Amino acid sequence: MIPTASFGRELKKRGFDFYSGVPCSFLKSLINYAINECEYVGAANEGDAVAIAAGASLGGKKPVVLMQNSGLSNAVSPLVSLNYPFRIPVLGFVSWRGQPGLPDEPQHELMGRITTELLDSMQVKWMYLSNEWTEAMKQLALAAKYVDRDIPFFFVVRKGTFEPEALRKDERTRRANLVHISENGVSQFPSRYEALRAINEWKDDRTVQLATTGKTGRQLYEIDDAGNNLYMVGSMGCIGSFGLGIALSKPEFDVWAIDGDGALLMRMGSMATIGYYHPSNLLHILLDNNAHDSTGGQRTVSHNVDFVNIARSCGYAKAIYVHNLDELSECIKEWKMKKGLTFLHLKISSGADDPLRSKSR
Repeated sequence: MIPTASFGRELKKRGFDFYSGVPCSFLKSLINYAINECEYVGAANEGDAVAIAAGASLGGKKPVVLMQNSGLSNAVSPLVSLNYPFRIPVLGFVSWRGQPGLPDEPQHELMGRITTELLDSMQVKWMYLSNEWTEAMKQLALAAKYVDRDIPFFFVVRKGTFEPEALRKDERTRRANLVHISENGVSQFPSRYEALRAINEWKDDRTVQLATTGKTGRQLYEIDDAGNNLYMVGSMGCIGSFGLGIALSKPEFDVWAIDGDGALLMRMGSMATIGYYHPSNLLHILLDNNAHDSTGGQRTVSHNVDFVNIARSCGYAKAIYVHNLDELSECIKEWKMKKGLTFLHLKISSGADDPLRSKSR
């Protein structure tokens, strides 16, 4: 077995000190070490963990993701449509539940057979992590070289690879919502283009704008293709987690995650993670048109969801419904002065309203 603390220290020596993941019994010792000794973000699901790590990578960290192989399928979307096109590296450890020839629970059988095939299909470099120290150190050195070349690398971890590592007391605090403003007037439903233009007017050279998948990113590009903008081209639903990773890694920057209702609904559990880790430099803006506009205008169920109350209950410092562009501008102006994790919800109109040259998602 590998001495877990020693292995963790070797990871630290190579710069890997930011972790995000979802627990697995095969990896519990490494997870315990990460919680005890490093910066660890517990994600709501494995895809969110990859997105958080990707954001941390852009923020200058060398992140590690930890997950059970049964959740590897949750990570497919960001690995193939975020990490791959943007060439964002990450070091991963995925357990090998359902290893052929070893008894395990039935739900792990199929994934156990296809884990490495899935990694191959995603063009993720991988190796079985050795439980012999000298060999494991050689493997770690190789993995670090791939990551330095912006190539994701995963270790597949067998049961019993890591020596036990006790979890020290993990202090938990409840994040309080300080400001809660629900819908209480007439909404004006501006266009997405108008809303993005209003948001963009408040940015400065210390602002990172992250635009979610679809027309939001393409319209922001049309408005102002700034160097600190990132336009999410895949990994739908991951913009909040991605923003969390950047915000935690670059506290000196203002990070604005501009979300859409369809995307947020897809990975709404990320709001609980964002609320708990609570970066004061993150502004989460939801532009809600009750539709998947970039794929033909099919309706979402956002009209049935109270996003402001969800943000409040998840621990955002401020959760505010904004009825028009003036209120949106006032909220951003105030946020720039006072900061604090904030969620703004603006309902916008659906349909084509902009000079986009490309209409397909």
